[in-house]
Amino acid sequence: MNNITLKAPACLLDKVRTFLEIIYPGQDADTLAQKAIAVFEPIHDSLDDSCASATPLWSEKDIALLTYGNSLVEEENRPLRTLDRFLAEFTHDRFSIIHILPFFPYSSDDGFAVMDYYTVNPSLGNWTDIRKIAGRCRLMADLVVNHTSSRTQWFENFKKGIHPGKDYYVTVDPESDLSKVIRPRTSPLLREVATPDGPRHVWCTFSHDQVDLDFKNPDVLMEFLSIIRHYLDNGVQIFRLDAVAFLWKEVCTTCLHLGQTHKIVKLMRTLIQAHNPRAIIITETNVPARENLSYFGIGDEAQVVYNFPLPPFVLNTMVTGNSKGITDWLKTMPDTMESNTCLNFIASHDGIGLRPVEDYFSHQEMRQLIDLMKAFGGRISTRALNGHKDNPYEINISLWDAMKGTIHCRADNFQTERFICAHTIMLGLKGIPAIYIHSLLGTENDYDRRENLQSNRAVNRHIWDYPDLCKKLANPDDHHHQVFFALCALIDKRKEQPAFHPDAGQTTFNINRKVVAFRRRPDENSNAFALFCIHNITDQALTIPPKDLPEQWQRAGVDLISEKTVQLDTGLDLAPYQSMWIKMTANHHRIDV
Repeated sequence: MNNITLKAPACLLDKVRTFLEIIYPGQDADTLAQKAIAVFEPIHDSLDDSCASATPLWSEKDIALLTYGNSLVEEENRPLRTLDRFLAEFTHDRFSIIHILPFFPYSSDDGFAVMDYYTVNPSLGNWTDIRKIAGRCRLMADLVVNHTSSRTQWFENFKKGIHPGKDYYVTVDPESDLSKVIRPRTSPLLREVATPDGPRHVWCTFSHDQVDLDFKNPDVLMEFLSIIRHYLDNGVQIFRLDAVAFLWKEVCTTCLHLGQTHKIVKLMRTLIQAHNPRAIIITETNVPARENLSYFGIGDEAQVVYNFPLPPFVLNTMVTGNSKGITDWLKTMPDTMESNTCLNFIASHDGIGLRPVEDYFSHQEMRQLIDLMKAFGGRISTRALNGHKDNPYEINISLWDAMKGTIHCRADNFQTERFICAHTIMLGLKGIPAIYIHSLLGTENDYDRRENLQSNRAVNRHIWDYPDLCKKLANPDDHHHQVFFALCALIDKRKEQPAFHPDAGQTTFNINRKVVAFRRRPDENSNAFALFCIHNITDQALTIPPKDLPEQWQRAGVDLISEKTVQLDTGLDLAPYQSMWIKMTANHHRIDV
């Protein structure tokens, strides 16, 4: 406690007040600022004169595991305890970040219709279980900030016309012009609700069980600041702002990425870091790339954004055997500041979003990918746009099944190799890598769960019987074993290389359309080695002659994956779907580029 003070620095008060004056013009910003800061006392005194923290937030050793609290279950044990057991018995310290998807009481959407933000779902465990997992890693939790369940006490109070809740939700006249509103669903936007003041129409971006909160009421903001503090007190260090892009509503606009939304994210970051300088905000905005990157602000908003274009690009690359699209896209990725980075992933609890690549994929490419994924057991979720309700929004499929073949061969013998190659690309790219538990385990499509829940997304939300999983992981002939231990080996190697630091430089190369190739390089002042990452994304063996390799590559090196020496000046041989992370040998590591 020696480095903590109860008195808020003047610069913090000024900064918070300025945000609140913009968000709530005409309100008493001084009182609101003091009330907001009080929620986060004691304030950490590591803040410098500009109220910014210099605490390093990530390194090459950071890798995230994404999971539901009940992805693994066993008899006579709480699922969160089973998860903790899995982390202790199998993953050890490989994952420095664990994202437990919403672990609160909920009414629908597998947790994203929260009924009580202050309680752990008793079917999963309790706060003691959460704190235990937080003790072994940096815990990431969802702040479902756009909406609540229609069964929360707040909404019950709204329907009764009493506080708190009476004025917590967005209501609009159904005759309002809502034609510009952008949303990822096809259900009606408004839901009529009976109240003591007569029928009201509440705003429901996602479903009629998920009612949108009205952040124009500062009491709603203050409520969520208290929720954030509760999470901090229970070990949460990373906050995933779910669906935050839809937060602020204005009739006659898209209601997407509005200025007040960005200011609220900036305010939350300021207050969270004032209390814990190592805490991080990640924004979940499944939108086109340029819009997604806007949540970095000018280095003062989210520290991390999801790299949403990456999953569809990697998937399309692997099933077409053509690297042009991903190579061209990687070359356009802007350099991030040291205070910002991307969360790289290629699978998650949701589907593989298609919106982020709308500006990159042709109609033919999109149709070809969708048809192939349907052939592999996937479903396509749609959204309403321009009066049409059949616009593809995401592909719902397990990544393991998505990799079972290519557009040239609907099924082949390279599923494991293709799957591992896709992850090797992701693990090497600039940013913090994140692996979904069902990718780590090579889980197949769960058709029964999809049909039982009548939800396309459920196909990739399997619930494992833990004893059965343990048997599969113990069997070297089982693909679950092969995938798990191959990915663990890659993770172990990655974590030892400073060139894979999220802030390390990245240069993408055009070698040919059958490979994805890039260089990762630490700071020029670092003594660490550069790494050359090259991946054969086809089912054919390749020989790359020296003349086709970048000039800097034509030397001797060691492939960290195979642990073999490679002579780049004589060319490079790659087996189907083989990847190499090539470190230059000691007498060749100084490279002028």
